[in-house]
Amino acid sequence: MTADTVLASTPGGMPAAPVKARRLSTPVILLLVAAGLLAFSAVRVITGADDITSSGAVRAALASAVPIGLAGLGGLWSERAGVVNIGLEGMMILGTWGGAWGALTFGAWGGIIAGAVAGALGGLLHAVATVTFNVDHIVSGVAITILAFGLARFLSSLTFANMAGGGDTQSPNVPDLPRISLPGVSALDGVESKHWFLVSDMAGILRGLLTDVSVLTLIAIALVPLTFYLLWRTSFGLRLRSCGENPQAAETLGVNVYRYKYYGVVVSGALAGLGGAFLSMVASSIYREGQTAGRGYIGLATMIFGNWRPGGLAAGAVLFGYTDALQLRRGSESVHALLLLIAVILLAVGVWQIVRGTRIAGLVSIALAAPVAVWYFTTDQIPVEFVQAVPYVTTLVVLALASQRLRPPAADGQPYRRGGG
Repeated sequence: MTADTVLASTPGGMPAAPVKARRLSTPVILLLVAAGLLAFSAVRVITGADDITSSGAVRAALASAVPIGLAGLGGLWSERAGVVNIGLEGMMILGTWGGAWGALTFGAWGGIIAGAVAGALGGLLHAVATVTFNVDHIVSGVAITILAFGLARFLSSLTFANMAGGGDTQSPNVPDLPRISLPGVSALDGVESKHWFLVSDMAGILRGLLTDVSVLTLIAIALVPLTFYLLWRTSFGLRLRSCGENPQAAETLGVNVYRYKYYGVVVSGALAGLGGAFLSMVASSIYREGQTAGRGYIGLATMIFGNWRPGGLAAGAVLFGYTDALQLRRGSESVHALLLLIAVILLAVGVWQIVRGTRIAGLVSIALAAPVAVWYFTTDQIPVEFVQAVPYVTTLVVLALASQRLRPPAADGQPYRRGGG
């Protein structure tokens, strides 16, 4: 069975014909990226909102996208094994505390390991509850999040409160992780400051991506193709995914379903813990209570947006990270400029849908483009309250538009008992 084949079964449990997953080809993806760059550059020139492609905005977007992407990868591992992991938020909380404590105790690299281990312990607890004792997945996940919040406060009172600069709700400053810059890229500063069409935009993007990058960011980026390889190109991954599609059929083929579900959920917790460690070690260099701010849930949303695949998940994390970065950097001006881009995209999508024969959907897209365009041309800035909500609104809109094409694992969240088939 190939990597592009989706395991499926009929309602009665009998194997069905494999379903071919539809994916964009590499040339199409490259064309879409090129079109996106041209569109952003054109909007920047027309509106004068230079920050939408600046190196600072790109760097901030990357920093915001990494913890969300790691949480989403964690959800992917768990749900591909058939276990819904609403507890990603709690595992990230454990990771924020573990990362700070590990860094203060063993150094920066010890913080990375401690954050991953703390999250993995949360994943192990979720696996014991859902896989071994068959507790409802949602109930277990919510309970772990509540437990993690209280446990982090308790552990902070035992450790950080006794350190200079620490307290019950925060840690002292943690050691910095190494940062890497590609030689020669910083020289593009002069090109970026010229604000030339496309050339300056490319210079800003390259500077944001290739200078002053934390090693944990590089690790997080590498985990995306590694996850794809392990889950879609190895026999281990095929067995794990079969547990999320049809565990009874996998059992008849000799797969230890319990073991593979444990693998998926524990790895899920470790990845979420890494995301938490990023927040306390890279994004802020200090642990603070409430630091995750719902990013575990947003990571779950990016996983759904990505249709339970690493590439789409990464794109969703970048989308949220970018909108989050804009509201932190001259948000009103930048978000107002993006209204023009959104209107053009909706119009183009509507025309494309009409050409394809889906006339009603095309007319809906065009109808949505009209008020967005009116909003842009009749205002000079966006209210601050809306700017702060842009990342969350973007996530909801994208999920709503993508919902009809989603295909979760067939047995995701369903109870399993050995011999039940």
